Amino acid sequence: MNEFKIRFSEDSGKTPAVQPFDREEWIRQKRADREKAFEMIDQAAELAAKDGERVKTILDLQCRFPGYSVGNILLLSVQKPDAMWIEDYKYWKENNAFIRKGQTGIILLEPGNEYTRKDGSVAVSYNAKRVFDVSQTNRELWPRHPSPKDARVLISALISNAPCEVVTDDSVHFPEGMAARYDSGHHTIYAARDQEGSFLFREIARELAHAYLDHEGYDREKGEFTAVCVSYMLCVRSEVDASTFDFRELPESFRSLDSRGVRAELGKMRDITNRIAQDMEHQFELQKAEKEKAAER
Repeated sequence: MNEFKIRFSEDSGKTPAVQPFDREEWIRQKRADREKAFEMIDQAAELAAKDGERVKTILDLQCRFPGYSVGNILLLSVQKPDAMWIEDYKYWKENNAFIRKGQTGIILLEPGNEYTRKDGSVAVSYNAKRVFDVSQTNRELWPRHPSPKDARVLISALISNAPCEVVTDDSVHFPEGMAARYDSGHHTIYAARDQEGSFLFREIARELAHAYLDHEGYDREKGEFTAVCVSYMLCVRSEVDASTFDFRELPESFRSLDSRGVRAELGKMRDITNRIAQDMEHQFELQKAEKEKAAER
């Protein structure tokens, strides 16, 4: 302690020396972060194939960050699974927020420049970037107070741009516990009448995912888990009760996947969910515009 005081006294009034920027060290650190990121992605995917709770965490993160790639969602799942609002250091600084002492940046990947492989194909390089969640700063996350929508309104938006016909038909035999079923042969979703709204939303959302999965080689049994995950994410994003979903028991078809296979399945879930959610949002915007026009009359 005394030694520190003496040094402080001797240096008092002097401008501290600024360390020169070491570009080589910066490049080395960037490469190390990128290699670490790819390793974490593979590890996170492998763990997800064996752990349903990890899958649920990944789906929840994808709901909170719908624009993030599967790779970055996997990175969040092993570094900051409770992340709510991610920005880089520059953003927080420009918005008068400081990073709390002892906090470590979250490594994510961002696309860089395109390059040509030896075989002539074009690929995109990725750069490692460190970001921070709002919980790592002195900022607070303001609570959201969304206006809940009636389940029937949500269902109307859900099927507004469906890739198949959706009809209500009580003459159709539905398996026990189900209220909607996609018929690949007729390219139609049949839904039961007089069902509780939230339940019917979950059912139709799952079958709508099946309709999007229906292409050459479609197998309903193999696509069921993907469809269930899409339904879950649509419920979470639409604030429909999702408490009945259970991911503790993963199907063998998912558990047997390697890292690449898990990422591919998660990519399907993400893309289908985002497509349906965007269609729903478009429908809400149209409804809002119609109401505004009616109010002006």
